[in-house]
Amino acid sequence: MAITRPTVAQLRAFLALAEHLHFRDAAAALRMSQPALSGAVAALEESLETRLVERTTRKVLLTPAGHRVARRAEVVLAELDRLVDEVKAVRGPLVGPLRVGVIPTVAPYLLPVVLPRLAKEFPELELSVHEEQTDEIVAELLAGRLDVVLLALPLSVGGVTGLDLYDEDFVLAAPAGFDLGAGRGPVGVSREALSGLDVILLNEGHCLRDQALDVCREVGARAAAATYATSLATLVQLVSGGLGVTLVPETALPVETRRAPNLSLHRFASPAPFRRIGLGFRSSSPRAGEFETLAGSVRAAVAESGFAPGVRPA
Repeated sequence: MAITRPTVAQLRAFLALAEHLHFRDAAAALRMSQPALSGAVAALEESLETRLVERTTRKVLLTPAGHRVARRAEVVLAELDRLVDEVKAVRGPLVGPLRVGVIPTVAPYLLPVVLPRLAKEFPELELSVHEEQTDEIVAELLAGRLDVVLLALPLSVGGVTGLDLYDEDFVLAAPAGFDLGAGRGPVGVSREALSGLDVILLNEGHCLRDQALDVCREVGARAAAATYATSLATLVQLVSGGLGVTLVPETALPVETRRAPNLSLHRFASPAPFRRIGLGFRSSSPRAGEFETLAGSVRAAVAESGFAPGVRPA
């Protein structure tokens, strides 16, 4: 009896399972239900007339045949994605689906500025947005489940090309009436004003936490040992409540300070600490020209956004 050819959906489901070795996690990664993923894997096994996985009470193991199928499926799906990308490039720039990953400390502040412009400039673009921390969106990008990512640069990951979008200064947020002592100057706060202060940070996994830690180490400031936040919104509220100070990127200020009345903001003297936001895509992607166009549109949106002078398009 001839073996039935697997479908693309079956291969994607199995490859996700091979990566996560857990039905629930694989289903979540593909944004589908667990029964649907399980059914797709079972249908693949039936079509190939081969057991691909061992199902135990706690985890999933690949059979020898499963390992071979996973390796080949990865190649097949990568080539299929390349075919689709090449066809899109011929049709014109930024037409059809585009899967974008964005880090949480950029998404709420940049997307409202950028999305209206993209909708106007590229009416045939079909955007889907996935918000997650840097490690997760880079992994999704390299796995082919995202096309492009917006995140902080530089990246220390091979196979990803980065395009600079804009730089933004950090601003010191402190409780109202907070005494910065000799650190306050006529042209801004010196970095050394952080020395000896309790700086509240985001939880591990946020690149903004690492950037703030770099600034703290530079001047000998200390991270508040017992207080961390999962979002910039919470971080600002903790500062407003008097639990310490923190560093906030310029683009976040209009949103996050509206709900924090007991807050004082202090810009740093030049050169201020800053972060660079960029666009990343797979270096092997045939859509590099499209992503250059996308980066140009984002830069133009930032330049026209009315952000403070502390935000500078690249």
